[in-house]
Amino acid sequence: MTATQQFLDRPLTVSVGQPLRVAVYSRLAEGIRAGIFPLASALPRETELGAALGVSRTVVREALMLLEEDGLISTRRGVGRFVADALPVVGLEELRPLEEALADAGDDVGVRQLEFVLQPSTDFVGGRLGLDAEANTWFRESVIERAGEPVALLQEHLPAGRYLSDISTPIAAVLEEAAGDASSLLAALAQRGAASFVSAVCEVTAGVVGSSRGELLGLDETDPVLILTQTASVAAGPVYLAKCIVSAKAGVLSVVQTAQ
Repeated sequence: MTATQQFLDRPLTVSVGQPLRVAVYSRLAEGIRAGIFPLASALPRETELGAALGVSRTVVREALMLLEEDGLISTRRGVGRFVADALPVVGLEELRPLEEALADAGDDVGVRQLEFVLQPSTDFVGGRLGLDAEANTWFRESVIERAGEPVALLQEHLPAGRYLSDISTPIAAVLEEAAGDASSLLAALAQRGAASFVSAVCEVTAGVVGSSRGELLGLDETDPVLILTQTASVAAGPVYLAKCIVSAKAGVLSVVQTAQ
């Protein structure tokens, strides 16, 4: 059996409320980015993909349309569908660890943890994660460095105790171990297969860094920064909140858009 056949024969994972076409899109996009379907290569036919993934040809066609809209494949009339010659850069439109987004330029990016502590919930955290006033939360703060230079500050929050285990037993089981990794918590949880997020929102605002955060990033307190606030949910509700303070030294963070 070829690597392509083995990849397609894996059971298709469909999250609660997720359209089937999105699950097929995600599987094929994963294969393209992982090199299972090499750049510029021809994709299997719709009928072959449908049979391998256990879905209808209509679902496959809809997923392929999404892939083409996002620049991952192209159609040659009368010939077939082909993987793009070069893949588009993934930006903020996809939930992924901040260090991965900052590493798109190819530079060496690392995460240096400052603290991981249990603390009472604040109005900001409790409101975003749907917690009551008595809840405690885990707080992890890290500096993200590119080529040894600090370019962003990452503050991650998750519920603690029963508030976490009631929402996600897998995350609760590995969180304290994951906090010791030299990565963001989001990356550490994903590596352990504990984070099955069904939705996420990233809000982008502009601000100034302030004195304490400025010291950590080597900036003056009035220097401008980009503030990304990410909230991610599992099937039972919101479980992960991150505030990312990104300095101008980080360069460009893209948001890939498709024509309607």
